Amino acid sequence: MSKLGNLGARLYRGEVGYDFIGKRKIWYGISILITITAIVGLAVRGLNMGIEFSGGAVFTTPKTSVSTTEAQHHAESAAPGHQAMVQQLGGGALRIQISGLDTKQSLPVQEEIAKDLKVPVKDVNTQLVGPSWGEQIADKAWLGLGIFMVLVVLYLAVAFEWRMAVAALVALIHDLTITVGVYALVGFEVTPGTVIGLLTILGYSLYDTVVVFDSLKEASKDITKQTRFTYSEIANRSINGTLVRSINTTVVALLPVAGLLFVGGGVLGAGMLNDISLALFVGLAAGAYSSIFIATPLVADLKNSEPQMKALAKRVAAKRASAAAKEAARQEDADDPEDGAAAVVGPQPAARDRGGRGRPSGRRR
Repeated sequence: MSKLGNLGARLYRGEVGYDFIGKRKIWYGISILITITAIVGLAVRGLNMGIEFSGGAVFTTPKTSVSTTEAQHHAESAAPGHQAMVQQLGGGALRIQISGLDTKQSLPVQEEIAKDLKVPVKDVNTQLVGPSWGEQIADKAWLGLGIFMVLVVLYLAVAFEWRMAVAALVALIHDLTITVGVYALVGFEVTPGTVIGLLTILGYSLYDTVVVFDSLKEASKDITKQTRFTYSEIANRSINGTLVRSINTTVVALLPVAGLLFVGGGVLGAGMLNDISLALFVGLAAGAYSSIFIATPLVADLKNSEPQMKALAKRVAAKRASAAAKEAARQEDADDPEDGAAAVVGPQPAARDRGGRGRPSGRRR
């Protein structure tokens, strides 16, 4: 831990650093590849919309020895033409979702499931969900997302500048696309919990981005009045200066979410935890990545297109070229010290020795 702290201090002071901005094309390529994969997965597999959005019936059974695969087969046999999804709950109970069932169809399906699973009918809990409720949730989620995006862009444009607002918006879209694509590829069910998770990660995604932007804003104040650094170099120093902090906050946030996802949803069988924990886990990781590798390099690209930043880059390059030329000349003089002295040709006049006493001049005493 002390080594990590020393590294963070050295990164903050600019003593060491990694060239994130210089290798931005690599990060752009990686992000584009991941985003295309997510979009293809979304287009090919689609989202597994939960019953809250499609409508249907949910049957919760008591403890049974029947596996989830067998229970799914029995449920689809009891409701021909309908797709069933089975989740194992804690204590051996099962949660069976069958989409498209109405009130009249749910009672015989409940009886058939109880018979196949060898449990009492009265112990099978049945809940009916209408598709209109899910549509209302989806509409409100889209509305909330749109309002959030507009407010974020306006705030960042006022607090920082419009280039940072654009970069943050691109990073947010990047994080949402990857998270939704992972849901499609993994096949997890999309529920209202998923929507809540998606809306939650937007704030986490912006957190690290705003931290870097704040450092960059402070470091780039009066940037055109100096000739030591270009805007890209200052942006790179800002990323390195906040790197350890971003890693620490991301790891601390990911640990409890990983507990929900892998322990709660995987080991304990609380499947409903997967809905929100997967969105949080992927979104937090993608947000930490985008704040370092997408948002700040994009701001640097936008700023470097300005005439004053181009002029600054030329002045910095000219100053460094002049300094390099002076250093080369000084090094050459140091290597060949006789080059600067005039060569002496021919015999030299001997020094006059008065009386052999070695006195060059003066009267005898």
